[in-house]
Amino acid sequence: MILSVDGVEFSYNSRPVLRDVRFAVNRGELFSILGNNGAGKSTLLRCLNRIIRPPAGSILIEKKDLFALPRREVARRVGYVAQRHESARVTVFDAVLLGRKPHIRWDATARDLEIVREVLGVLGMEEFSLRYLDELSGGELQKVIIARALAQEPRVLLLDEPTSNLDLKNQFEVLQIVKRAARERNIAVVVVMHDLNLALRFADKFLLLKNGTVFACGGREVMTPENIAGVYGIPVAVERMADIPVVVPL
Repeated sequence: MILSVDGVEFSYNSRPVLRDVRFAVNRGELFSILGNNGAGKSTLLRCLNRIIRPPAGSILIEKKDLFALPRREVARRVGYVAQRHESARVTVFDAVLLGRKPHIRWDATARDLEIVREVLGVLGMEEFSLRYLDELSGGELQKVIIARALAQEPRVLLLDEPTSNLDLKNQFEVLQIVKRAARERNIAVVVVMHDLNLALRFADKFLLLKNGTVFACGGREVMTPENIAGVYGIPVAVERMADIPVVVPL
């Protein structure tokens, strides 16, 4: 286990958003957070990234209290890909190099530059190194943002709806990238998702949130028609096509 969440609670203006949330993620796993709008998914991710501090509960990374770690150490352990990001007049290589900031003391070393080249190579983005971010498509920009997070060499990678506003091809490519990163880098990847079919196709484990509480948590066995209907309020069937599970609203 690399990430442990135990009894986390959070409220906005006395309105409970998260209540007694508990789960754990192991190395090499892609963990999907699911739930309808307003269920608390993005708030939970912001707690995991220490953007906000829950007044109750604990979050441990490698058995260390996330909120007791120095900020620089958190940046070394946790990578974060937000739901929205702005393009800028900076090259792809320099944008990914920013991911090395938590590790750089005075100036980028040869190792820092090599890590950037390696990450861009893994993502098939070498030819884009000298392109500017504001010249990229949405899918290309998303891959660069993920590359920057991977350049941090995090133990935990958090992504907030990484496939939103992407076409079908780029949705698959982005999730293939993060799935492969979990396996090959032996890290925990936590992804907030809306698309149940993409979650079923790529995730190893699932957290179903409803009204800020854990409705179900576990492997493929929790993605039943009953649980999905209970969370989303619509009857569904879970069928298989080409041996791939597919959620079909009824």
